[in-house]
Amino acid sequence: MALSAFAFPSYIVAKGVLTDHCKSTSLSSSRSLATDLPSPCLIPNNSHSNRKVKVNASLVEKGEYYSNRPPTPLLDTINYPIHMKNLSIKELKQLSDELRSDVIFNVSKTGGHLGSSLGVVELTVALHYIFNTPQDKILWDVGHQSYPHKILTGRRGKMPTMRQTNGLSGFTKRGESEHDCFGTGHSSTTISAGLGMAVGRDLKGKSNNVVAVIGDGAMTAGQAYEAMNNAGYLDSDMIVILNDNKQVSLPTATLDGPSPPVGALSSALSRLQSNPALRELREVAKGVTKQIGGPMHQLAAKVDEYARGMISGTGSTLFEELGLYYIGPVDGHNIDDMVAILKEVKSARTTGPVLIHVVTEKGRGYPYAERADDKYHGVVKFDPATGKQFKSTNKTQSYTTYFAEALVAEAEVDKDVVAIHAAMGGGTGLNLFQRRFPTRCFDVGIAEQHAVTFAAGLACEGIKPFCAIYSSFMQRAYDQVVHDVDLQKLPVRFAMDRAGLVGADGPTHCGAFDVTFMACLPNMIVMAPSDEAELFNIVATAAAIDDRPSCFRYPRGNGIGVALPPGNKGVPLEVGKGRILKEGERVALLGYGSAVQSCLGAAVMLQERGLNITVADARFCKPLDRALIRSLAKSHEVLITVEEGSIGGFGSHVVQFLALDGLLDGKLKWRPMVLPDRYIDHGSPADQMAEAGLMPSHIAATALNLIGAPWEALY
Repeated sequence: MALSAFAFPSYIVAKGVLTDHCKSTSLSSSRSLATDLPSPCLIPNNSHSNRKVKVNASLVEKGEYYSNRPPTPLLDTINYPIHMKNLSIKELKQLSDELRSDVIFNVSKTGGHLGSSLGVVELTVALHYIFNTPQDKILWDVGHQSYPHKILTGRRGKMPTMRQTNGLSGFTKRGESEHDCFGTGHSSTTISAGLGMAVGRDLKGKSNNVVAVIGDGAMTAGQAYEAMNNAGYLDSDMIVILNDNKQVSLPTATLDGPSPPVGALSSALSRLQSNPALRELREVAKGVTKQIGGPMHQLAAKVDEYARGMISGTGSTLFEELGLYYIGPVDGHNIDDMVAILKEVKSARTTGPVLIHVVTEKGRGYPYAERADDKYHGVVKFDPATGKQFKSTNKTQSYTTYFAEALVAEAEVDKDVVAIHAAMGGGTGLNLFQRRFPTRCFDVGIAEQHAVTFAAGLACEGIKPFCAIYSSFMQRAYDQVVHDVDLQKLPVRFAMDRAGLVGADGPTHCGAFDVTFMACLPNMIVMAPSDEAELFNIVATAAAIDDRPSCFRYPRGNGIGVALPPGNKGVPLEVGKGRILKEGERVALLGYGSAVQSCLGAAVMLQERGLNITVADARFCKPLDRALIRSLAKSHEVLITVEEGSIGGFGSHVVQFLALDGLLDGKLKWRPMVLPDRYIDHGSPADQMAEAGLMPSHIAATALNLIGAPWEALY
């Protein structure tokens, strides 16, 4: 491979990558450009330091960052990447500083993913300086680190709308910009997609570049390795940039501090980062090649290869065994190095995929993010000067927290209860469980398929695994749910968080399909709580089910304020039994999960108009409470099923029973209310529910319409 003959300057892979910020950071080197952006070397990060440092007047006296947005004279001239092409390296450093401050102040107003975006500022600038999007394709894995990319590609003016109704998406989105060549939101997809684009390019005889940026835990997922294996075989030209920020679990914080990276890959990358002997020997090999050439080229290549194998053990040869030429590790915050390497790789006459190992710091350039356990991975609105987040105060906790507390209560009385999550200890609430039971909580990395089959193996040994995975992420492990769990009737319990609409995260994280794809499985018990107290009971029910798999869904957001069971210990429910919440006549609303609360809201609206209706909580989608459904169907004119899920879910199971039981042969009017058969874009929860037509007013209007009463007055 032609790249093996490259003679990169020694400083590109120099000793002590990212260990001396004051020497390597572009923040300090660019102060002569009068951008007035703070340098981490000038502002003390150590709270124990008593030394007073004089900083720019726009910094607040007690804060470590600006209280007002600093001027961005260079960034103001950049509307699209083409406007960057004539900048000097010195100006690129200034641009990086201004871009970083712009990200901080934008996210402070909207909330969103901050730490990941701050970590790739210099990388983003270098990529858009060297490559020419949209002709060249740059793919951002997961997409939560794409804020700097959005600003540089014509969307700076729309950043205040980030993650809001009709605003910018928090991830890359093809329909949003031609510079977003692939939509993301879930992890570990960009090498596969990038390889497809590279092969498609070759088939069409084109010559554009394809760059896949992957990291922040995404390299722990199997799809990334499947893609690299295929890329090495197909040997199409493409560049993979491994953004190594030492973060794997998302968010990374536990209650006791930062969570260590998960898996053997993290250890291998750490050894590569701190291996000066390897880098020196590689430079020797390249020097020999350059000076002697000819037959010595093969010898030098072997020295290079064996150096990595012998010195770093399971190091970079992992990537080269898969067929990718490895370059690195490289300081991802050094503009000089990034530009030099990307320029060389782009201009090389080579065949095959190249992997550039770039080392970055999550939260870079914002002292509060740099120190935080979670690196400010995801934040609500905050004060840039002090880093204080404006978190809303609620009388109740989140369903996520209630689930974790319920599971802890079960584990207190049953030593066989264990918890599994896929790099989401904070997101699933299982950091609470880990603090109480550190040896019974397993973070498997971003590897949902493995998580499910790992849980199946635990169940084979008499352990009681609770596998906590977001509803939308469960889609990634469906074959394992079917083949490894349900087919073998193994008692794995699936806790599916973020069920239903999820607000600002939008369609990539919307939990619309879990009821549909779980309830069709022959052995699966499918449940959903209508409030937080019911969630405690359903967790207890799942713990008690020990002869088959079970699952339950619960929404994003907070509980409604009902009384919790004593000691947080739920009471197992009778499997397949629902309940009547309100007795009425003519119309029956049969709600499933969180939709029950909307049904109760509709009942109040109808009561005010003189119509007393029945509201029932199904609790179970599988098995259905047939006696309850039969009773409702025979004693009411109208039966409406309501759920915050897709077509084919709870309502479909109800109507299947109604049809087979002959209950549709008479005068009963049945209507399903489900999420519309389309993806609903990000926005506020209220806006999304209104667009879905699942507000209490929509339910009440449907009921009035079916009994022939006027409904317009509801709106």
